[in-house]
Amino acid sequence: MQLGRPLFALVSILAVLCAPAAAEEETQVTVYKSPTCGCCSKWVRHLEENGFSVETHDVRDLTPMKRANGVPESLSSCHTAFVGGYVVEGHVPASDVKRLLAQRPQVSGLAVPGMPEGSPGMEGPNPERYRVLAFGPDGQVDVFSSHGP
Repeated sequence: MQLGRPLFALVSILAVLCAPAAAEEETQVTVYKSPTCGCCSKWVRHLEENGFSVETHDVRDLTPMKRANGVPESLSSCHTAFVGGYVVEGHVPASDVKRLLAQRPQVSGLAVPGMPEGSPGMEGPNPERYRVLAFGPDGQVDVFSSHGP
C-alpha cells in the first residue's frame, strides 16, 4: 500500500505537467503572410483573441508553400497557416479552426477563398455571406460551414 501512494503522486504530477504542453501544442498556429498585409495581421489578432498561440512569418511569395501543402489554386487567399496537422487558408473563423481540431476530419484543411468582407480580419460595413470549405488531397472540396448575413 505504501508503494501505491508515491506512484499515484508521481503519476498525478506528471499528468499536471504534461497537460499544459499538450493543450498548448494543439492551439499553436503558424501563419505565413505578406509583410504588408493588414488584414492578415487582423486575422492573427482574431485567433489570439480566441485562445490560439500564433507565430507569424512574413514571406514575399506564398505560392510555393500553398502548392507544396495541397491548397487548390481556386481556394487561395492572402495567408496560409498550419495547426494540428492541418492547413488553414485565408480568413477562416477561429470557431471553425477549433471545430476542425475537435472533430479531426480526414481532410487536408480549411479555406475561405478570396477575402470576403465580414470574415475575420476583413470586417467592414457590408458583410457578405461566405463559406468555409474543407479540402482533401484527392481534390475533393466540401462545405464545412457558412457565415454571414
